[in-house]
Amino acid sequence: MKFLCVNAGSSSLKFQLFEMPEETVIISGYIEKIGLEDSFWTTKVNGEKIRGAKYLKNHNEAVQVLIDELLEHKAVESLDEIKGVGHRVLHGGEKYSDSVLIDDEVIQSIKDLTKLGPLHHPGNLAGIEALKEVLPNVPMVAVYDTAFHQTMPKENYMYPVPYEWYLKYGVRKYGFHGTSHKYITTVMKEKLGKENVNLIICHVGSGASISAVKDGKCYDTTMGLTPLDGLMMGTRSGSIDPSILEYVCKESGESIADVTNDLNKKSGLLGVSGFSDARDVEEAAAKGDERAILALNMYNDRVAKYIAEYFIELDGKVDAIVFTAGVGENGFEARSNIIKRVNALGIKLDEKVNETIAGFKDVHEGVISAKSSKVPVWVVPTNEELMIIKDTYKIVNSK
Repeated sequence: MKFLCVNAGSSSLKFQLFEMPEETVIISGYIEKIGLEDSFWTTKVNGEKIRGAKYLKNHNEAVQVLIDELLEHKAVESLDEIKGVGHRVLHGGEKYSDSVLIDDEVIQSIKDLTKLGPLHHPGNLAGIEALKEVLPNVPMVAVYDTAFHQTMPKENYMYPVPYEWYLKYGVRKYGFHGTSHKYITTVMKEKLGKENVNLIICHVGSGASISAVKDGKCYDTTMGLTPLDGLMMGTRSGSIDPSILEYVCKESGESIADVTNDLNKKSGLLGVSGFSDARDVEEAAAKGDERAILALNMYNDRVAKYIAEYFIELDGKVDAIVFTAGVGENGFEARSNIIKRVNALGIKLDEKVNETIAGFKDVHEGVISAKSSKVPVWVVPTNEELMIIKDTYKIVNSK
């Protein structure tokens, strides 16, 4: 059975076609710059990358490229072979705590929640609506980035602001990267051989979030009402004094929207060092660049502080700390520097083993902690697309 995974952004569309239940990727692709004259796409099939380009004025035309690629490369002989489509959707609000079959009510909810996901939801919706036109009889599933975090207790998701903000406007912590955190939790349940796992999951990359998983469910997470909260990231500031916004607006003459855009796109590693990619920051730091060194210290400190905070929230009963995503999977120097900052908790790495595990090395996952460490530390590659398809496969087959 073939299932299609789609992640549609404002000007992009990623896709993967899976053979299920084998969980094998048949073909994948990334369509970029939708709506711009230099639209292009890259398709990967049988290990080969094939590039194409033409002006795609909207998501409908991008979806037609997707379909053409599936047929041209014989990933499917007929569209009838596609038994389900899983769509990544940013925000499910409080309404959705799991993935759901898409119907008119779900589509309306995505529209209603666009106020909480203004950058992502228009693209998410465009992808859904375009594929419904091409595959009108194929069941489709919405997989929400926020869903996994909806098990947080109220004391962990509420903000200390006027309560009516919550009642009237839905102001609370929702959390994001939930599909990744759910995937890692599922994998660790299998690896540890227990259902009620307690984990600290460090999804650290260009975007970054940490979650505390208690008894197999999300107990707390770092991102908030939006993905801007929590950790310092590639271009996002993470948590800062909120009065900075009014101050900078007054001093600069910029609007709230302008300053918020700066916090999303010109801050974090980029704002401090001038580089948004952690690899570039590390390279500059190795050459003695003071701003790069400062940025790395700030980044690593913030990850370590949340690990310590969540260690306490879980009452010290932690089955594993897991590093995943771009920096987590590949940045052995970052992992080392972060764990050194929590040595007081009795957590220690085996530095030699740590240096052998990365996405670009022969070993991609495993335990990197020392035998004397009070908590095992793992590196586990995330796979959000596979999690989307696993949910889609389960829901479609339970109809």
